Amino acid sequence: MIKVLVLTDPLASIASVHPMPKVLVISVNYNGRHLLDELFGSLFKQTRPADEVIMVDNASIDGSAEYVRKYFPQVKIIQQQRNKGFAQGINIGVASKQRDYSAASSPDLLMDEILVFINPDTSVQPDWLHHLLLPFSNPLVGLTTSKILLMSDPETINTCGNEVHLTGLTLCRGLGRPKNYYNETNEVQAVSGAAFAIRRALFDRLGGLDEDFFMYMEDTDLSLRARLNGWKCVYVPQSIVFHDYRLRFGPNKVLYQERNRYATLLKSLKWKTLIVLLPALVLAEVLTWGFVAFCDRPNWRNKLRAYRSIIVTWKEIMRKRKATQQLRTISDRELIRDAGFALDWGQFGKGWLTNLARGLFIPPFFILKKLMLILVWW
Repeated sequence: MIKVLVLTDPLASIASVHPMPKVLVISVNYNGRHLLDELFGSLFKQTRPADEVIMVDNASIDGSAEYVRKYFPQVKIIQQQRNKGFAQGINIGVASKQRDYSAASSPDLLMDEILVFINPDTSVQPDWLHHLLLPFSNPLVGLTTSKILLMSDPETINTCGNEVHLTGLTLCRGLGRPKNYYNETNEVQAVSGAAFAIRRALFDRLGGLDEDFFMYMEDTDLSLRARLNGWKCVYVPQSIVFHDYRLRFGPNKVLYQERNRYATLLKSLKWKTLIVLLPALVLAEVLTWGFVAFCDRPNWRNKLRAYRSIIVTWKEIMRKRKATQQLRTISDRELIRDAGFALDWGQFGKGWLTNLARGLFIPPFFILKKLMLILVWW
């Protein structure tokens, strides 16, 4: 369920009575020196510039840090001795800058400090940051995310926020559609980790990104935890990013995606909801095993490794579950109501197999969601 938000330019109208939010932009880089001219060149041409830009370098061996020091000396660089993953890199970047309390006497006030995260393989339009900040004038908005277009084909969408399925499966919203789709500001189920912003007070309250995720699904996990805490995730179509995106399946992608999907559900949903969700989860296992069999067969053991990882880290997941549930202010029913039942099958390819999967899986997921809305009132 997508909710349209009508926004004017509220920052301009209230700037005279409220201090503008301080904005910290953070990018996590790993061997991306060839991409950094595009990123930082566009970041420093913003109509609303950031107050500070930080690059966390995850032990690159291509001279990225030295290059940025030479050509973009205004960027603060944090060099890691080893690659600790995207999530931990983000958290380290945020921790390097103490929160500025001068802009607000309370962590929940309107114009609190804003954190902005952007992938190194992107470039942004000059008014990207200006538009990304506008929805924060609404005190219920906790996160915002950009319209992300393909750098190789700027007429085509990479993602407009992320779509979260009933079972936690997460896909790019609008991948492959023409750029003129999704031109309204609205709520989305999750932001895209490639380009999003969040209130600093909210980020701190949630404990940042889950560092055990290493990569993949950390944006969905953060979004769901924020929504459970009563905040809105908002997609901003005027905030344009170009992303050097290619759909790749590295040797560990299924491991991280599946392991992190399970962990996200375990942290976010009540036990009785997970029990009611079991038939849908079993169906999702049939679907994901089928995907592995046809698209990632050499790495089929990654599904087993994902199960094992959940068992090995169970105590830590339960600790994080407790912290997440303590911050809950909305019901599971609201999450289920907004979750999708149909996947964008075009992202899996074309042909008879895709059409068969669409026909096999959409009807039962539709029925299971309807049943859950009958049963889940908590």
